[in-house]
Amino acid sequence: MSKGLVHFVHGKESGPNGSKITALAEVARQHGWDVVSLDYSHTTEPRLRLDQLRDACKDVDQTLLLVGSSMGGWVAAEASVRVDAEGLFLLAPALYMPDYPVPAPAILATHAEIVHGWDDEVIPYENSVRFARLRGCTLHLVPGGHRLDNRIPLLCELFGAFLTRCAA
Repeated sequence: MSKGLVHFVHGKESGPNGSKITALAEVARQHGWDVVSLDYSHTTEPRLRLDQLRDACKDVDQTLLLVGSSMGGWVAAEASVRVDAEGLFLLAPALYMPDYPVPAPAILATHAEIVHGWDDEVIPYENSVRFARLRGCTLHLVPGGHRLDNRIPLLCELFGAFLTRCAA
């Protein structure tokens, strides 16, 4: 029996089967969670991606965890209240960015964690520090740039621990 559903939301210039999502999805399956990763690449508009995620989650009747990277991090955070997500795991989320409808989304998830690279060249890690302090999230600052591609083993370790906490 599944522990719930992990819904992945990829970043602006990536896709539903990128290296991070593929690795984290395998961790989720190993921990007994169902996995969904939709394709949002038809638009770079955050609000349209948000609407797509909300539509996809409206009939979910099991524990829901949202995992988002970059723009997908903003989408997951903004959607989390509207779809009653139990957990939120964000990778270099696009918080406090110009042209986004809400700079710092409200979150009510019981479990909320952020992983951000110290050397992120796209979204300053300080944005995640600010958000984590404001929203009471656990924050992991790690060596690496925006994509965190060279940190996948660490991401899997952190995500596995997050899943264990969510299932407790």
